Amino acid sequence: MSRRLTAALGLALAAVTILPLAASAQANKTAPAKPAAQPNTPAAATPTYTPSHLALAREVMLSSGIARSFDSVLPAFADQIRKQTVTRPELTKDLDEVLASLQPEMELQKQRMIDIAARTYAAKFPEPELKEIATFFRSPAGKHYVEAQPQLLDEMVQEMQDWTQEVSEYVMVRVRAEMGKRGHQMQ
Repeated sequence: MSRRLTAALGLALAAVTILPLAASAQANKTAPAKPAAQPNTPAAATPTYTPSHLALAREVMLSSGIARSFDSVLPAFADQIRKQTVTRPELTKDLDEVLASLQPEMELQKQRMIDIAARTYAAKFPEPELKEIATFFRSPAGKHYVEAQPQLLDEMVQEMQDWTQEVSEYVMVRVRAEMGKRGHQMQ
């Protein structure tokens, strides 16, 4: 995965989980979610959630736009496989057919990741907060926020790259100057 894609995915995850909270009037006022443990199991067992809690978590995760990042992963795998067979062009037709036939299985894998993400959201947010966040994403501002995300993330990644380069050069100049004051020359 390229550095830019990795950075974009990281920013996407941060943006869809942190920024909506800032828009929520009740953010940080509600106690963290404490899911109930399954009956007759140790406290470290997999937590369970009510169906409505999971449904809200799934809605928030999907409406936040985070599933778009899942959409790009599977085609990237297919592209990677195609690149590995570039030295064997006779495989191209059969490989394309095989990859196409695997689409339903890959969609199931994506749905599995969506379920995992929904459980992750449920673990981090109590149901009342998820209701507030879902309300935000249903609002015109929330919908606009999600629509603008891809462009915002692209611009932020570019700005971060520029900023990182600028700060790196600044820090190096400052370190050289301070080390010079102590009698050390740095290249």
